[in-house]
Amino acid sequence: MRLLAPLTGRRARLRWLHLIIGGALLMPYFLVGTVLVSMAGGGAGLFSSVPAQLAAFACALPMVAVSGFFPLVRPLSVAAARALCGVPPALLADGPARTRQARVRTTAWFTLHLGLGGIVSGITLALTPFALAVMGLPFSAALRESWLAAGSGVLVEPWALALAPFAGLAMLVAMALVAAGAGELLARRVPVLLGPTPEDRLAAAERRAADLAVRNRLARELHDSVGHALSAVTLQAGAARRVLDRDPEFVRRALTAIEETTRRTVGELDAVVGLLRRDEEPGSGEPGDGDAAYGPGLDALDGLLAHCGVPVAYEREGDPGDPRVVVPVVSREAYRIVQEGLSNVLRHGGGGTSPVRLLIAVRERELEIVMENPLGERPAVVRPGGGRGLRGIAERAALLGGRSEAGPYEGTDGSTWRLAVRLPLTGRPEERS
Repeated sequence: MRLLAPLTGRRARLRWLHLIIGGALLMPYFLVGTVLVSMAGGGAGLFSSVPAQLAAFACALPMVAVSGFFPLVRPLSVAAARALCGVPPALLADGPARTRQARVRTTAWFTLHLGLGGIVSGITLALTPFALAVMGLPFSAALRESWLAAGSGVLVEPWALALAPFAGLAMLVAMALVAAGAGELLARRVPVLLGPTPEDRLAAAERRAADLAVRNRLARELHDSVGHALSAVTLQAGAARRVLDRDPEFVRRALTAIEETTRRTVGELDAVVGLLRRDEEPGSGEPGDGDAAYGPGLDALDGLLAHCGVPVAYEREGDPGDPRVVVPVVSREAYRIVQEGLSNVLRHGGGGTSPVRLLIAVRERELEIVMENPLGERPAVVRPGGGRGLRGIAERAALLGGRSEAGPYEGTDGSTWRLAVRLPLTGRPEERS
């Protein structure tokens, strides 16, 4: 049985089926070829004439080659080869053939598959009943009489009848050898003809880079949102603990702020995690495709300022919350920049009672964000591993084609820290002045 495994095992059977499918796909082309041969004068005895059938087969192959140039031929061929040829999926390309090189490779594969499939299918259909009939000659008088009537008397001689079962078995083994050889040839050609071209590899690398960039952006969203929430909650809880016995009303307000902050942050966390999960589901798009909202914008800024943990004097010029004025992507990034700026105040200068001054102004082509807070006060929250806030703000601004500045405010005694960010209203770097 082990000797017959390469011919009758599961892999061999699947590859044989793959060839039979190729033969079935060849039939429409073959029938058109028979029409062409008959029109050329070879119609008499077409299906009983081997030369006429070979001519029809030769006419069918060029039509198969032309069909192979259609882009959708490659994904269909890849699906069949992946399921039936026993080739690792990583060696095969995904998607339609769009480049010239990919289409040439695909049409070569399609022609080879249908050509070999037609030959193996023809052998299978013709040789299998013939071999079985030969094997049954010693055991069936009706078969012997029909063969005598057909003029094949030599096959009913005593010596021929003794060898008939072995001859029929040899025919079946030879047919299996041909099918296995053709299947192995196709399997070896699959990575060459249906494998990814350099353009496919480049496109896959670009898709992977885009996916990693999106995931990195979502990770930054989580960092900023959760980091701000933890800083605000820590500040509120610490303040409430210090006045727990003296000012119950302040404790009540602090607990309300903690509740609102955590509820808002959990909602943002669910939205971002939902996008990551959607990316893992079959048939879903990449997270953050287009301008789909994956976080709050400036229209939600009032809620952030009300429960941020520090007093904020908010001024605005224009209507930054209007999506017709500030596109959603700029609005979302501006919200995160303000949130991270407030987190920095909480970590490094939020222990005092002086309000943080926040200005958001809609200019002619830019959105301006200015945040100023007093320095020299004892930090309220010190988070290990910090120091990424200003860099994150600068990265957000740079991705939109904007710019950011942070440091002691010029012209003062150094007691005021100033963060200034300018973002293009369209979110497109090429439109910067």
